[in-house]
Amino acid sequence: MSSNNNFNESPNHFMVLDAISRGMKKIDSIAKVTKLSKDEVELIINDLRNQKLINAVVKKGFFGNKKTEFHISETGLKLLDSKKQELSHKSQRLQQLYETGNRGQMQSYMDDNRMWMPMMLFSGIMSMVMFGSMMAFMGMAMNPAESAQTEGQVDESGGSGAEDSGAASDTGASDTGASDTGDTGGFSDMGADGGMDTGGFDSF
Repeated sequence: MSSNNNFNESPNHFMVLDAISRGMKKIDSIAKVTKLSKDEVELIINDLRNQKLINAVVKKGFFGNKKTEFHISETGLKLLDSKKQELSHKSQRLQQLYETGNRGQMQSYMDDNRMWMPMMLFSGIMSMVMFGSMMAFMGMAMNPAESAQTEGQVDESGGSGAEDSGAASDTGASDTGASDTGDTGGFSDMGADGGMDTGGFDSF
C-alpha cells in the first residue's frame, strides 16, 4: 500500500504512464516526450512494471535482436484515468479562482498543487496559454519542469496523433544513430510493415 501511496504522489510516474498510454513504447521516445532523463524513465518503468501498471513485450527483430516495448495495463489505465479526473478538478478550481481575480487564494491553491503542474500541462488538462496567464497574474515564474512542458506543448501541437508520429520519428532517429543495431531495427521495422516479404521468407 505504501508504494502505491508514494506512486500516487509522483507526477513523473504519471507522466510516463500517460506517455505509454499514448503509444510511446520505448524508453527513448518516452524520455523525449516527457522531457525526463532516460535514467529516470528506466527507474520509473521498473516501478510501473513491479506494480503491474504496464506490461513489457519482448519482440525479436529480423536478425534475432530483441526489442522491448511497453504497454499500459488495464489497471494502469484505470489509475491514470482516476488521476486525470482528480487533476481536471484542480485545474477547473484554479481557473475559477483566476476568473474571480482572487490572487491570494489562487496563489495558495497553486502552491499546494504546484508539483502537479508539469503533469497537467503534459496531459493537456491545462493549456500552456492558461497556465502562462495564471503565472503572470500571480507574478510567479515557471520552474524548469513547467517550462519544459510548455515548450513540449508547442512541439506537439497536434495532440496524441502528433505524439505518435513523433515517436516514430524518434525511433527512427535513435535507430539511425545506433549504427549496426539501428540498421537492424530499421530492417526489422520495414519487414514488419511490409508483411508480405517477411511472411514469404518465413514460409520458405
